[in-house]
Amino acid sequence: MMQRMGVSMGEIPDVQQVVFKTSSKEIIVENPEVAVMEMHGQKIFQVTGEKIVEKALEKKEEKVTIPEEDVRLVALQAKVSPEQARAALEQTNGDLAQAILLLSQTK
Repeated sequence: MMQRMGVSMGEIPDVQQVVFKTSSKEIIVENPEVAVMEMHGQKIFQVTGEKIVEKALEKKEEKVTIPEEDVRLVALQAKVSPEQARAALEQTNGDLAQAILLLSQTK
């Protein structure tokens, strides 16, 4: 009956590990059983397993490149040294307006 409806079902043999990745963690299923159902050109996977491990992912901090022109502009507007302007820009991830406000509040 399922074949008449265009549905096929099977198992994927010899799967050793299934990994789900999100923006903040990984879910690892060791020695899983994986069933796959194909319906109307789409595949649906069912994963079952006894050993499931969740681990948080490390976030890499990307350093923002601050153009010298931005440093000069912030220093001029906030009336501070270029070093202070650069520090404020780094703290605000390169946001000019936020850096100027930050420097204005600390005076």
